[in-house]
Amino acid sequence: MNSKRKLPDAEFEIMNEIWKTTPPITSNILMEKLGEKKKWKVQTLISMLNRLVKREFLSTEKKGKERTYLPLVTKEDYLKFETENFIERFHENSIISLVNTLYNDKKLKDKDIEELSALLKDWGE
Repeated sequence: MNSKRKLPDAEFEIMNEIWKTTPPITSNILMEKLGEKKKWKVQTLISMLNRLVKREFLSTEKKGKERTYLPLVTKEDYLKFETENFIERFHENSIISLVNTLYNDKKLKDKDIEELSALLKDWGE
């Protein structure tokens, strides 16, 4: 990943919309998807897009009067970075600690446990 930095929640929401859309995407399309829901003004969105460009999460190109944006980081790469960071920071790099926390807090359903067991069995073969 180009930028090994955690995204603030608002910037992550923008990236999430960009990842859901076939690139390139314009600021107008993003305003339609997020502006009203988030109560953002156009300039707020533009500022966040500029930060994402500066942090190398997006590239931008001017086409006529409008700018288009392309993701430089895939959702998979970013989620991998975030997950590894979370496990390292809160669980001392222990998947067992993470699973125990989820199990002890009753966040894992029986179906989740069955799927984990099947996955571990597949990995062991």
